[in-house]
Amino acid sequence: MTTEKVDVLLVGAGVMSTTLAMLLKSLDQSLSIAIVEALDAEAKESTDGLNNAGTGHAAYCELNYTPKQADGSINTSKAFTINEQFEVSLQFWSYLVKAGVISNPDDFIRATPHMSFVWGEDNVAFLKKRHELLSAHHFFSDMQYSEDRATLNEWMPLVMSGRDANTPVAATRVPYGSDVDFGALTRLMMAHLKENGLSLHTRHKVANLRQANDGRWQVSCKSEETGAIKQFDAGFVFLGAGGASLQLLQKSGIKESVGYGGFPVSGQWLICRKPEIVEQHHAKVYGKAPIGAPPMSVPHLDTRVIEGKKALLFGPYAGFTTKFLKQGSLLDLPFSVKPNNLTSMLTAGLSNVPLTKYLISEVMQSHESRVEALRNFYPDVKAEDWELGVAGQRVQIIKRDPSTGKGKLEFGTEVITSSDGSLACLLGASPGASTSVNTMVGIVETCFPERVASEWQAKLKEMFPSYGEKLVDNAELAKTVRDQVLQVLKLV
Repeated sequence: MTTEKVDVLLVGAGVMSTTLAMLLKSLDQSLSIAIVEALDAEAKESTDGLNNAGTGHAAYCELNYTPKQADGSINTSKAFTINEQFEVSLQFWSYLVKAGVISNPDDFIRATPHMSFVWGEDNVAFLKKRHELLSAHHFFSDMQYSEDRATLNEWMPLVMSGRDANTPVAATRVPYGSDVDFGALTRLMMAHLKENGLSLHTRHKVANLRQANDGRWQVSCKSEETGAIKQFDAGFVFLGAGGASLQLLQKSGIKESVGYGGFPVSGQWLICRKPEIVEQHHAKVYGKAPIGAPPMSVPHLDTRVIEGKKALLFGPYAGFTTKFLKQGSLLDLPFSVKPNNLTSMLTAGLSNVPLTKYLISEVMQSHESRVEALRNFYPDVKAEDWELGVAGQRVQIIKRDPSTGKGKLEFGTEVITSSDGSLACLLGASPGASTSVNTMVGIVETCFPERVASEWQAKLKEMFPSYGEKLVDNAELAKTVRDQVLQVLKLV
């Protein structure tokens, strides 16, 4: 057995861990950092281009971020939060371009208008009200709204062609939305990190982790190729292994892990690669989720550029499996049930029986029924032009509700941190990669507070011009920062 002593150990080589490594290396070049990854390369699970929506989630088009309340009002609070968090990502990515870490932003991000599209009188009224509320704020002041069919045909000809002329329709549009290849972004950052001393250990699975008396973490990893055990002696550990993070958190034994469970949700896309169809659509067009669908199942027809190749994706179609990773085990879910989360898991399961039935029904759909759902967005669709692709695996958070003592299912992301700040774990899914930078900055502030306060302020301000400010409250700063990042990233 060999032992490697490092300042920082990151588990999982996806966009989360790589972003955190990039942040820490930018703040202190002398930090020794290692990443362990179970697969044979970075970015092959949820971060891979086809395994996620690639939407730069900014709440421009995602109607589930502005839910309609029981009294008919629209709650916009989440939209403002997510928009500001995505601005943090844009600032960091533009910093990487200006610093020469990434030479060409086109290699991972492209301007792709973000649109919301609805049909039917009630939905049109909802979208119009949503636009009125959002566009009154400086974050969304550029959002356009139209019910005019000629305008909509210019915005999204594929969506409007062949559509019933008697059905009311409406759409909103933000021209500088983005399509992001998070796999490409991760590989670009990883290449730079390896050139600057980071050690990446692929095909290594964490077998055990424990905290020693001196506060450091002893993490044992097994090579999938040789069976050899490699041990890391780390001052700080981040568990960013996607669906596998829950089981690693449980192995850590920190008291903050008690009560957490996970509910896996898989996904599928319909994919079209025919140039004559693909070239007719340049947008991400989001609609309203079917009743009973989980939030991540909001249907959308997207222009995607993955590894330089353009395609159209529609979905996602949700599904159910007991795997926690796309390349995981069917035993992942049952093995995650522990005495300290059994009550949470059972009560959450009983409360979400309709969701489970919905997911199973999605799995059982035929190709024709999936195409029928696409027909709402592309009336002239032909089934033979589209093929089915499997998206990434998501594990939604189950946690104990302090007010009831029962488990509740959540659809966001959450960071669990040990009381001494020596270990952090990311659980959950959407909006995930889009807000990864904001989440990782939060981990840096929580787990390295003394260094943030005494050494890293100037560098953080260089990387994030809005650092320490609230863009949601400062229209002038928000405009200045946005104009700068859009220019650097070639989004305008």
